[in-house]
Amino acid sequence: MKFVLATFNRDKVRELEALLALPGLTLAPVADFAGALSPAETGATLLENARIKARAALALTGLPSLADDTGLEVDALGGAPGVHAARFAGPSATYDDNVTLLLERLAGVPAARRTARFRTAMVALLPDGRELCAEGVLEGVILDERRGSHGFGYDPVFALPDGRTLAEIGDAEKNRISHRATAAERLSKLLSSL
Repeated sequence: MKFVLATFNRDKVRELEALLALPGLTLAPVADFAGALSPAETGATLLENARIKARAALALTGLPSLADDTGLEVDALGGAPGVHAARFAGPSATYDDNVTLLLERLAGVPAARRTARFRTAMVALLPDGRELCAEGVLEGVILDERRGSHGFGYDPVFALPDGRTLAEIGDAEKNRISHRATAAERLSKLLSSL
């Protein structure tokens, strides 16, 4: 079965290809299809945004589609950046821009109040209207400086309970424990039942 990955983020494509390596499942990035555009993520929740992306990919290609949306919820910021994690510092923000703004907003906040979590919602849509959904969460804290050279996005400032950042662990370990890994594992079980 061929699924279209409804993301233009090559880092997510790479992770999802590793996480959803199921027998008989082929994944194709939506960017490989003519006319592919990134839809406006106007949803109020991660699940709504994942649905928007999956529906756009299905409408474009007619193929089963799979999308995720991931947010970073920082307790000291009232859950921000949340669904706006990728656009926290603006619509054309880089990973570095977003991390810089996050660190600025948390300046002076004590470590005990810097608790946070990554949350991922995944949706698989089939042409017959069936929808499969899964979620994954990873708890941690936001550090006051970047550490590590692996991963992407907020990984250099997101510390696990053992003190290491996601950017300090390798891809293999991240793909076992991350929010996206948990959501993908749950979705894989649902896909296997098709």
